Amino acid sequence: MRQRGEDVFFLTGTDEHGEPIALAAEREGVSPQELADRNAPKFREMVERVGASNDFFIRTTDPGHMERVQEVVQRVHENGHFYEGIYEGWYCPRCADFKTDAEIGPGNTCLIHEIPLLRERENNWFFRLSAFQEQLEQLFAERPDFVQPDFRRNEALAFIRQGLQDVSLSRPKLSWGVPVPWDPEQVVYVWFDALLNYYTALGYAREGEDLTERFWPPSLHVLAKDILKFHAVYWPAFLMAAGIELPRRMFIHGYLLMGEKKMSKSLGNVLDPFTVIERFGADALRYYCFREVSFGQDGSISTAGFEARYETELANEYGNLASRTLAMIDRYRDGVIPQGGLDAGLAADFEGATERVGELLDEAQISQALEEIWKLVRRLNRFVEEKRPWDLAKEADEGGDSLDSVLYSLAEGVRVTTLLLVPYLPETAGRLLSALGEEGRELAELGSGEGGRTTERLPPLFPKVEAPA
Repeated sequence: MRQRGEDVFFLTGTDEHGEPIALAAEREGVSPQELADRNAPKFREMVERVGASNDFFIRTTDPGHMERVQEVVQRVHENGHFYEGIYEGWYCPRCADFKTDAEIGPGNTCLIHEIPLLRERENNWFFRLSAFQEQLEQLFAERPDFVQPDFRRNEALAFIRQGLQDVSLSRPKLSWGVPVPWDPEQVVYVWFDALLNYYTALGYAREGEDLTERFWPPSLHVLAKDILKFHAVYWPAFLMAAGIELPRRMFIHGYLLMGEKKMSKSLGNVLDPFTVIERFGADALRYYCFREVSFGQDGSISTAGFEARYETELANEYGNLASRTLAMIDRYRDGVIPQGGLDAGLAADFEGATERVGELLDEAQISQALEEIWKLVRRLNRFVEEKRPWDLAKEADEGGDSLDSVLYSLAEGVRVTTLLLVPYLPETAGRLLSALGEEGRELAELGSGEGGRTTERLPPLFPKVEAPA
């Protein structure tokens, strides 16, 4: 979105309140704040290491966030959507979630974490979720793309249609959280605190400037399927209660699986991203995650699958294409892209590609958009084999216009394809575009680039990586 000139605010960060953090801190003999302060930098570093272009990193312990949570919660209270009552039911401390009967596994266990649920009885403040039943059903009917993919939308709608029950807004047994403004002996239930981060960040992300009017409502929330209920049901109802405009869309992604189970630190089956980045680079990890598992679906990942994609697609198909292109321009035209005519066949295959990729990305079809781009990578490799520039170079006048046309078309194809790959492979694409003499990063059509640009040869973009001893 930023690459094509749109005004963007990209937010990520850490959700730090709630019982799971408090319990973990207690086990380690430190305060919850100490634990959060120790771990939050690791997530911030991860964001930087993978090359994310976020504009702000929120921590829900930020004073600015906590103040704004209290403001919104107070507004909902004044609108008459909270009441005091007693909650009794099954609770998962890791999910920080009170479970409905449909969400309880055998032996009163959590279906996600596979641990025994706790029976809780508390004097809480309740949010009148049930009062928004009709409004939520109307929302899903009028805005069929509000939750995507469709099968996740259907899950959320089924949860609504089974009949909504009021939900706890506060926790009296915890001190680790945002105090309820009118009852400071209780803290705001972590999910309402956490969900509000999307809204609160705009109020203090830039010192002295409130970005709310400029960027709210958000175009897209990206979230995991295990928190679908909170985002697709609780969150819009809470915003309605506060009189805040709803997000335009949300896209729910699935799990990365190792074997048959979700990859999760709590389950101990983690492919360490730092280790992968150390050996193969962040771009390779970004590429693999979107290429191996269709975004939105569950899918298995493995070290063997990663290494296969790295070698066959990144190193051989894309990396080798870049190396051959730069080498032939250097060898046959002294490193200068010739001003040749555009090959008609190649032009036809590239026609409309940028628009197709853009449309898929607008729909959050990230893996499908990458497949469209990779079709261009493979088409360019076939183009080299079909035209055989090395044979053209043997002809009179070192290939003349024919070789100029092939080399110009090839350079253009690599340039346009690499511009499309910038969101997926930002560091690698940046190096290759610089080597092609391309200064900007704006999307381009085939044939829009001028000949005469000086190129430079590069070492392999994705070098062979030896297995560790």
